[in-house]
Amino acid sequence: MAVPTPHGVPDRPAAPLFPPELAKVLRADLAAVADEVEEEVRRQVPEYARPADGTYRENLRSGVVQALTLFVDHIADPRDDGGAIAATYYELGRGEALEGRSLDALQSALRVGGMCAWRQMGRTAEELGLDSTVVAGLGELAFRTVHEVAQAAASGYAEARLRSSDELERRRKRLLDLLLEDGPVAPAAVQDLAHGARWPVPRTVAVVALAAAPDRREEERPLAAAGALVDMESRPPRMLVPDPDGSGGITGRAFTLALRGRPAAIGPTVAVAEAAQSLRLATRALGLMGRGVLPRQGVVRCDEHLATLLLYGDEPLLERLKDQALAPLDTVSAGQRDRLAETLLAWLLSGSNVPDVAVRLHIHPQTVRYRLRQLEKLFGDALHDPATRLDLMLALRAESLHTPQN
Repeated sequence: MAVPTPHGVPDRPAAPLFPPELAKVLRADLAAVADEVEEEVRRQVPEYARPADGTYRENLRSGVVQALTLFVDHIADPRDDGGAIAATYYELGRGEALEGRSLDALQSALRVGGMCAWRQMGRTAEELGLDSTVVAGLGELAFRTVHEVAQAAASGYAEARLRSSDELERRRKRLLDLLLEDGPVAPAAVQDLAHGARWPVPRTVAVVALAAAPDRREEERPLAAAGALVDMESRPPRMLVPDPDGSGGITGRAFTLALRGRPAAIGPTVAVAEAAQSLRLATRALGLMGRGVLPRQGVVRCDEHLATLLLYGDEPLLERLKDQALAPLDTVSAGQRDRLAETLLAWLLSGSNVPDVAVRLHIHPQTVRYRLRQLEKLFGDALHDPATRLDLMLALRAESLHTPQN
C-alpha cells in the first residue's frame, strides 16, 4: 500500500542508519513496550478507556503490537514498506467507519501511543550508548511510523465512508422506486427498506417532477439532506419530499432556492402508499408546462390546477368533447370564432350576466349582446340546457389553455 509521507520528511533513508543489534534489542522489549503503550492509550483517550473485554482488548493489543513491529522492522530494514501492517490499519480505519464512529479517537490513540513508544524505545537507545545522530534518526522514524499507520487508517476510513454513502444512496434509490411503482405498496416492505436506508417513514409525502437539465445536481444536496428521496437520473428527474406541508418541506423558501430557477411541478400531498399518484399528476403537470398549457417557468403546484389536470387526463377524449360541443363555431371565420368563443366562455362563467362579461372582456355591453345573439343563432336552445352548458364550459376552457402562457 502506498502511504504518503509528511511534507518535508524524506521517503526513506538511503542506507541503514542504525546498528544491526538495535532492532534485535528493541524486538526483545516489544511486549513490555506494548504493555506501556496500551495502558497509556487507555488512560489518555476516553474512547479506549472502557473495560477490557476479550475481543476489544485483543483488537487494541494487536494494533499496538503491529505498529511497534512496523517501527522495529524499519530499523532492521529501512527498505521495508510495511505493507502488511499498513493494510491492518487500513482495515482498522474501515472498521471505525462501518461502526459509525469518528476517526478522531483512533488518530488520538496513534499519537498518544507513538509518543509513549518513542519514550520507551528512546531510553533503550540511550542505554545502549548510541550517539545523538542515531537517536535523532530514531525520533524521525517514530514520527514516520505513526504517520504511516495513521494515513493507512484514514484511507480505510475514507473508503468505507464512501462505500457506505454509495450503499445508502442505492438503498434510497430502491426505496424511491418501490414507493413510486404502480400498484399497491406493502407497508412491511416499505418499513424494511426505509430502515436500511435510514429514512424515517413520514405520514405524508409529495413528489416533485423536474425539468431535465444536464449536469445540474445542485438541487439534490440540500433536499437530500432534508430527507428527500432524490433520483436525478430518472426521466423526468424526481424527488419525494416527506411531510411536504411542514416548514422544511416544499412550502419553505429553501426549496425554491434549491431549485435555482429550474422549472418544477409539485404533485399533491398524499399518504406514503399513494406516492405514485402524486408522481403521476406532477409528471402530467410538468408536461403541460413544457407545452405552455401551464406556466412554463417557476414552480407549479398541482393542487392549484386540478381542473386543468383533469381536463388533460385523457386528451383524445377531450378533443372529442371539443369537436362535438364546439361544432357550431366551425361555421364562422377564424377571427369571429375566437371572439365568439371568448364571449361565450365569459358569459357561462359569469352566470349569464352581460355587464360582468363586458367588464371581464373590456368591451361595451352592446357588443356583448350582439355576440350573444350570434351565439344563439349558432347554438339555439342548447345554450340554456345545463348539460350542454357544462360541456361547453369544459371545451372552451380547454381551448383557452391552448394559448401559450408565459
